[in-house]
Amino acid sequence: MSNLTEKSGGLFQFIKSKSFLTNVIIAVVAIFIFVFGLQWWLGVTTNHNQKIQVPNLHKMSLDEVTQKLDELNLDFVVIDSASYNPEYPKKSIIEQDPEAGDFVKEKRKIYLTLNPSKYRDVVIPDLNGRTRRQATTHLRSIGFKVGSNVTWVHDIGKDVVRGLKHNGQKIEPGTKLPKQTTIDLILGDGNGN
Repeated sequence: MSNLTEKSGGLFQFIKSKSFLTNVIIAVVAIFIFVFGLQWWLGVTTNHNQKIQVPNLHKMSLDEVTQKLDELNLDFVVIDSASYNPEYPKKSIIEQDPEAGDFVKEKRKIYLTLNPSKYRDVVIPDLNGRTRRQATTHLRSIGFKVGSNVTWVHDIGKDVVRGLKHNGQKIEPGTKLPKQTTIDLILGDGNGN
């Protein structure tokens, strides 16, 4: 028991000593210098207080975007082409991330989506023998418009598809045409044998 009392008395003597107090002061100053040094270094390397407002790039060409973002010291990456939107110029910006008005730091990448130069091509299906209603529904579902310029041919089936036309020319199944193209139907008149 006296041995334990001697050790605890020695510990209290060490805590009261000048060398312990000196070591504590050195440790507190070192931590203080480390924290402020780290905070300064992070502020410098991460451009902590820098804010650049992202401009509205919608409907701009890639040349205009390059010039605008170079002025602001921002980078960009074209990530995709969207579905063709006729309200936007060809090969112009249709979407951007981050959005216009957001604040970013220098050298931040702006991700851009371009408007293609035209609607994407779709394969003409084989609709021969289908009814007018089936063919119309199918053509519209894959992105075509169905014209009102019907060509009637002598055939036993009434309103049965016997071919397709585009700009007055017969088109074969497997042909590729851009979405939103108008397709006219060639239908049987029901008066055949």
